[in-house]
Amino acid sequence: MSETINYGNLMHRAMRGLMNELLRDIAANGLPGDHHFFITLDTTHPGVDIADWLRERFPKEMTIVIQHEYGDLSVTDDRFSVVLSFGDQPEPLVIPFESIKTFVDPSVEFGLRFENQDGEENEVPESPMIMLEDDEEEDMEPEKAEAEVVSLDSFRK
Repeated sequence: MSETINYGNLMHRAMRGLMNELLRDIAANGLPGDHHFFITLDTTHPGVDIADWLRERFPKEMTIVIQHEYGDLSVTDDRFSVVLSFGDQPEPLVIPFESIKTFVDPSVEFGLRFENQDGEENEVPESPMIMLEDDEEEDMEPEKAEAEVVSLDSFRK
């Protein structure tokens, strides 16, 4: 057993579990209301399966949008697959949860950011992100909400 608790890894696993559960629900029931997702992924990560022309265009990372035009969303324990339209051309994508750098639902100002293994933070998309707890959500007025990203580095020793 380790001499310290690795809270960073535990948080990342929990956040990936949240994405997994959310995407499973979306696959079964569709996107409710105005919800939509911006997902930035590392295209060099093992297991990312995208068309060669997409990999050439996005050699390091790309951001996908799951909103109106998506299909065949399928989720397993460690990855999800989806068909997205790029210039009216449908392309299947397979995305391991470990490859995801950011997950944002701008309709409710919710976002998750994952740090690299070396501790460097990933770039944050320009969309506002805020981490809300259930009881805070009721009390917040949208015009007063400030973007906040929680970095796990502050919890590491």
